[in-house]
Amino acid sequence: MPTFKVYRGTPDGIKESTTTKPDLTGDEVLVKITASGLCGTDMHYKHANIALGHEGVGLVDATGPGVRHLKAGDRVGWGYQHDSCGNCDECLKGQETYCPERKLYGEADLDQGSFAEAAVWREAFLFRVPDELTDEEAAPLMCGGATVWTALHKYGVSPSATVGILGIGGLGHLAVQFAAKMGMNVIVLSHSDAKKDEALQLGAHRFVATKDATKLDIGPSKLDALIITSSVPLEWDLYLPILHAEAIIFPITVDFGDFRIPALPLIQSGLRVQGTVVATRYEHTKMLEFAAEHGIKPIMMKFPLNKEGIEESMKILDEGHMRYRGVLVP
Repeated sequence: MPTFKVYRGTPDGIKESTTTKPDLTGDEVLVKITASGLCGTDMHYKHANIALGHEGVGLVDATGPGVRHLKAGDRVGWGYQHDSCGNCDECLKGQETYCPERKLYGEADLDQGSFAEAAVWREAFLFRVPDELTDEEAAPLMCGGATVWTALHKYGVSPSATVGILGIGGLGHLAVQFAAKMGMNVIVLSHSDAKKDEALQLGAHRFVATKDATKLDIGPSKLDALIITSSVPLEWDLYLPILHAEAIIFPITVDFGDFRIPALPLIQSGLRVQGTVVATRYEHTKMLEFAAEHGIKPIMMKFPLNKEGIEESMKILDEGHMRYRGVLVP
């Protein structure tokens, strides 16, 4: 039976513990972890008494009898979802992220995560890591990259669209790269000019500072889509005038409060607020292929994958000083 070290978030802080799984059955795969991203969602579970982490990358160590496509030594990664029923309407439509029996981080498999020595997952929910990406580069793409990719790729945002990226942090700096490489006109909206040069280097075509602004000048094209990577409530009087009719608004940062927007402008301009959870396996695979082909990589800070490294990385993220994704490495 595989036994491995995991790091749990508990009411008393990060604790090292051990997880033992039964012998591998079906399409189960034992993965030895070589890198783990730190995601903002992990902060929500730091005191929840569960094994932490969901942006995992590693090497296949052993396989169950039903594994068909992976072998020992293959590099794989996984994200927020671990399983689904495979038989409901959502699964049959390729929308397994909305399966009523889905297994998500924080809701199922609470004894294992990517802040660990290893993990056991179904082959069906593991993704090959392209050769063009290192383990450390691939890890933050498993959730952060997949999340922004899904918003841009799944919901009909045209390559000729003008897209606003609100915020240039862990999600925003990846969204800028994906949108630019997809051919979109990318406008970054940020509180100050502090990250202007970096945003332009990442592929943004225009940068707009919002601090103290009473009107936003984004150039001749209004936004066809607005990707919100900040959990701060928006001053809609500032943002509604820059939205094109029938624009799509994507609030992609996890927030447990209400999302509020004036009803009349929403109706009059035919705006759409599009919720999106995590990437389907199809979207996840296409995201990794696209990132590898176009050189999309996170800007990251590395930490040791141990109790001290996890605590330090979480402290830096909580204080708002992460640039821009934390990666834990054994």
